[in-house]
Amino acid sequence: MVKLTTEAVQADGSVLQSEQPSLMTVYLAYAEDEQRQHYLAMKVSQGISLYEALAQAGWLSQFVELAAWCQEVADITTPTAKRWHVGIYAKKQPLDYRLQPFDRIEVYRSLSADPMSQRKSKSRG
Repeated sequence: MVKLTTEAVQADGSVLQSEQPSLMTVYLAYAEDEQRQHYLAMKVSQGISLYEALAQAGWLSQFVELAAWCQEVADITTPTAKRWHVGIYAKKQPLDYRLQPFDRIEVYRSLSADPMSQRKSKSRG
């Protein structure tokens, strides 16, 4: 973790240092379905992982399916195309990904139907 140090000079000339963790803003987005969408902007410590940010936001307790999925894939370092449910700006990332300032964490839901087959059905009338 990166810490910012500020110095204050006391009356006797000694230097007093205080350490504060450096904070950054990240955004979270999750569309459970068409009616329930969740957005959140929050301050987190520099160097926090994607998983830690989900936990800090309370989303692992709020969304039981997300928490179960995170436990299932906790040790996977390379996201798989069809099974992966989280990413940063539409790019799938592992749970240990270290966030950057202003990253947008996106939680993807499973599709109920294949988009390609839906388009074919619509075009046939």
